[in-house]
Amino acid sequence: MKAAVLTEFDGRPEIADVTVGDILPQEVRIRTAATGVCHSDRHGQTGGIPSMPIPAILGHEAAGEVLEVGSQVTSVRPGDHVVVAPAASCGLCEWCSKGHPQHCADQGRVRAPGLGDRLTLDGSGVGQFVGVGSFAEEMMVQVTAVARIPKEMPLDKAALLGCAVITGLGAVRHSAQVRFGDTVAVIGCGGVGLSAVQGAALAGASRIIGIDRMASKLEIAKQFGATDMVDASTTDPVQAVLELTGGVDHCIEVVGIPATIEQAFGMLRTRGTATVVGLPHPGDTLSLPASAMLQEKRLQGSRLGGTQLRVDAPLYAEMYLSGRLDLDPLMGSTVSLADVGDALEQIDSSTSARTIVTF
Repeated sequence: MKAAVLTEFDGRPEIADVTVGDILPQEVRIRTAATGVCHSDRHGQTGGIPSMPIPAILGHEAAGEVLEVGSQVTSVRPGDHVVVAPAASCGLCEWCSKGHPQHCADQGRVRAPGLGDRLTLDGSGVGQFVGVGSFAEEMMVQVTAVARIPKEMPLDKAALLGCAVITGLGAVRHSAQVRFGDTVAVIGCGGVGLSAVQGAALAGASRIIGIDRMASKLEIAKQFGATDMVDASTTDPVQAVLELTGGVDHCIEVVGIPATIEQAFGMLRTRGTATVVGLPHPGDTLSLPASAMLQEKRLQGSRLGGTQLRVDAPLYAEMYLSGRLDLDPLMGSTVSLADVGDALEQIDSSTSARTIVTF
């Protein structure tokens, strides 16, 4: 199969012929139909995850059709349409047993030693970014990274459910637990942030403030239910939010750099919560006022939106099909596999929510 393979950090993925190995009992082989280009892929490309094996295939939010299943797989079968996400879990460890599979101790992203490689290039193993590696014509993944969806669901829209939607909407539902009437600010209105905006609207937030440096993304935030927009390229976002609300109950931070995390905390009212969804770099540190603890303000993280993949992805697909969840404005440009390198390089300046690779 053809795949975009990254051979060095800060390098450009190049198209290569990759061989797919024999399937194991708990694995699924999938023909990729569509996959989003996410900032997390860029994070991995630029060395933000030093432990990532090289060479590797990036890409982690995808949708496609099941081609083959392992002998022990019963949840999907060939011909099914599925969402693929970096949400594999063992179902047995302490965290899975507590209902937090995003912290699973044995996610099965790579095969155990001695079981061979799922993918090889010129006879040597090729890594899959967070166990997925969707910048490829096919994926071989652990079955728990897969959720079956209705065949009526368009697969280019379904790909967004693999990360952007489950992470942003999930951060609102599961991590922050926004309640009816709460006030919410969202820093960063890309695919994940816009999904958080829509999640806040679905939760019944009384005021939703979208914050970004690009006017085009703020306009999309308005479509998703933002009541106020703050252009951070011209305005101090903390001051703007405090003037609008006196402080918000929740701030969802989707950028992942110290400055915006500190801003998120600074926007809170008494007993407010800042939920960090963005992916910081190793070694990043924060400077926060300790006196704010007396106001019972909280700073917390959110990993993949606390998602239960095989519950949430089908739910969101059904909501889209019934007109209760809007995914269309998230769709930006559509590119081919050969254009993945350009899409990664342009991601920080992209004016659309999500670039989608289609096959």
